[in-house]
Amino acid sequence: MPNRIYTIDIFRAITMLLMIFVNDFWSLKGIPDWLQHAEADQDFLGFSDIIFPCFLFIVGMSIPYAIRNRISKGDSQPKILVHIVWRSLALLVMGFFSMNIAELNIMGLGVSREWFQILMITAFFLIWNVYPKSDGWRKYLFIGLQVVGILLLILLAVYNTKPLSPKWWGILGLIGWTYLITAPIYLFARKWSWLLLIFWAIFTLLNIADHAQWLKTPIPGGGAFQGLTFAGIAASLLLDRANNPEKQNKLPLFYIGAGLLLLIGGLVLRNFFIISKIQDTPTWVFLCNAIAFEFLALIYFVVDLKGKSNWFDLIKPAGTSTLTCYQIPYVYYSLATYAFTLPVFLKTGVIGLGKSMVYALIVIGIAALLGKVKVKLKI
Repeated sequence: MPNRIYTIDIFRAITMLLMIFVNDFWSLKGIPDWLQHAEADQDFLGFSDIIFPCFLFIVGMSIPYAIRNRISKGDSQPKILVHIVWRSLALLVMGFFSMNIAELNIMGLGVSREWFQILMITAFFLIWNVYPKSDGWRKYLFIGLQVVGILLLILLAVYNTKPLSPKWWGILGLIGWTYLITAPIYLFARKWSWLLLIFWAIFTLLNIADHAQWLKTPIPGGGAFQGLTFAGIAASLLLDRANNPEKQNKLPLFYIGAGLLLLIGGLVLRNFFIISKIQDTPTWVFLCNAIAFEFLALIYFVVDLKGKSNWFDLIKPAGTSTLTCYQIPYVYYSLATYAFTLPVFLKTGVIGLGKSMVYALIVIGIAALLGKVKVKLKI
């Protein structure tokens, strides 16, 4: 099995495209309710409620190949574990700062929220940019830029008179916590597929127990996010087993079958728990995993079996420069506050949705251009 699985990249690219798209809905009015997030106590699955679970699913699919790639390069388990911790810490830091923007004490900080965001993203790129391997003065230059980025983040935290606090970790922070738990489990249990499936069941049961008030789990999401990620790991286990043309042709059917079983499970659980992304309910987890498996079956059929990966060339950078794509909107929205305001008709109804999709494509295009000049976030 090749190290680079294009189905995974394209799944990730589509998910990131849709994430940028739905994250722009706050700027619109007159759009259908079914496209938006459901309220916390509403028994409903909005289109926007599916995107983050699909991203966690693809994180799970990526973990086996990322760890396997490091092992093939000779990395030891302790070294890989340290890498996992550092990646998780980077995501937690990004999520921590991003989610504190709304709580800023502007007077104490001395800059606006918009400029806080711009400086914050600048620091992220200085610290976690993919710098080319260099020797001599270039090596020390890149290290110096990383130090400047760290000092800038410290400055942003210190000069805010209202202490920053992790009231909510945000998307990146939640991914960080989930990765910190699931990736080490895969690292040490990867040789036993049955054990990985048991861990999937454990986190699923923890999520059910948490919402049934049998016990309170301390992990963010109460096991929901780990359940979504281990579903992705299970999908990769099936992909590994498709090691000949006959099995590859049947693989979409296995994905469809898994999706149908999860759909049935979700419908059964709805008798006990509502569908709620905000509450991280088991019903939401099962239904989103079902959708992710069905979507994966379609992508695998189109990309691997029919060889149509070129259909997605326009958005491929979102699958390889995903973190860059996620951060660009922070800068755009901040600059747009000072630069311009779009006409109302461009922010309303179907036309507004078209605007948001064009905006998402532009963000991906900017990420592609940044990649060409060696500016790319990677942790």
